Amino acid sequence: MSVASVIAPLVEGIVGTHLPVRLRCWDGSSIGPASAHTTLHVNSPDALRRLLYAPGELGLARAFVAGDLDLDGDIFDLLDLRDLMADRRTDLSLRFTWAQRRDLLRAARRLGALGRPLPLPPEEARLSGVRHSKARDRTAVTHHYDVSNDFYRIVLGPTMAYSCAYFEGPDNSLEEAQQAKFELVCRKLGLRPGMRLLDVGCGWGGMALHAAREHGVDVIGVTLSRPQAELAGKRVAEAGYADRIEIRVQDYRDVDDGPYDAISSIGMFEHVGLAQLEDYFERLLALLRDGGRLLNHAISRSHPDKSSFDPDSFIARYVFPDGELHEVGTVVTAMQRLGFEVRDVESLREHYAKSLRQWVANLETSWDQAREFVGAARAKIGRLYMAGSALAFEAGRVSVHQVLAVKPSADGASDMPATRASFVGS
Repeated sequence: MSVASVIAPLVEGIVGTHLPVRLRCWDGSSIGPASAHTTLHVNSPDALRRLLYAPGELGLARAFVAGDLDLDGDIFDLLDLRDLMADRRTDLSLRFTWAQRRDLLRAARRLGALGRPLPLPPEEARLSGVRHSKARDRTAVTHHYDVSNDFYRIVLGPTMAYSCAYFEGPDNSLEEAQQAKFELVCRKLGLRPGMRLLDVGCGWGGMALHAAREHGVDVIGVTLSRPQAELAGKRVAEAGYADRIEIRVQDYRDVDDGPYDAISSIGMFEHVGLAQLEDYFERLLALLRDGGRLLNHAISRSHPDKSSFDPDSFIARYVFPDGELHEVGTVVTAMQRLGFEVRDVESLREHYAKSLRQWVANLETSWDQAREFVGAARAKIGRLYMAGSALAFEAGRVSVHQVLAVKPSADGASDMPATRASFVGS
């Protein structure tokens, strides 16, 4: 009795009969099309054991990260398999039905895969304390960002920008598109020489450097990641802008040196929980001068009534613990309820899909080097996360919006341009 013959009915019940990949089991047996370009290796009975204790996405993720499952071929083929699993259900949770759990148990028993739960992969986040407290947020951020600056340089390229680029033309390089994104933000904020800009979640300093170099502003950049701040500070010094840019390891809730003329928040908002939404905008509003602008650039979910937080999802456990996506209408309402005037909302969904595919290509091109920097498990996490996210943006399951808002002045006067043309001018 081969392993493949035992798990074939289980696989068919979960995925269907049309496998996009070939499954090769630890005894050498296999199922799926022999012509498939991609092979998923089931290296150990432990893969089934992990599924028994977490039937669905989390168990699969643990098996993949731990090496019980491995991939030879195209990561996007593997995600086609994931989508087939989702298509057979009414949602995208990938939690198994009771019938599927029963079949899994039977297969595991026949293959000797029963036993106590296996240790969790060390790469899985284990947070404690109150969600979105300062201490817990710091731990959540360091889990993802403090793994290796060198790894992120491989993936993101020279700009070290970990948010979607802005492709003004089909032939733009990733670096050109990231600089175009920074310029788009600067134009929306109306930056001029001598202004003060607060960059919330400044990352490795790309936005701060662009704003100071191209628009002559003074910048305070804050991040919770010490390795990010150290590299950002080094980049600032090497570029000769240490007198114009200050990088701090600081929670946005502790910034108290306003007023600022403008605030940018690019790719940080995903770490702000729904319960903290009003506090976040209230604090940023207080830091702005009258007439000052806020540009909030963030991934968003499509439905206002469905929570994006699933503590048992792959992303919550391995990528962005405590991360939450907010529907753009909810965001706009929260901003205006607190006193902002929202002036512009723009979706860059297709731009993020293209950015992610380029990040995946960068990672795969330098795969061996990436594994040296962060280890095989974390490299696999990054590859799976970015490829899955690219498909989610392409399918419209998630989006990304830039929301531009103004702190109204007492007389209602505004220096906003008459049209959008100035946002994308040459």
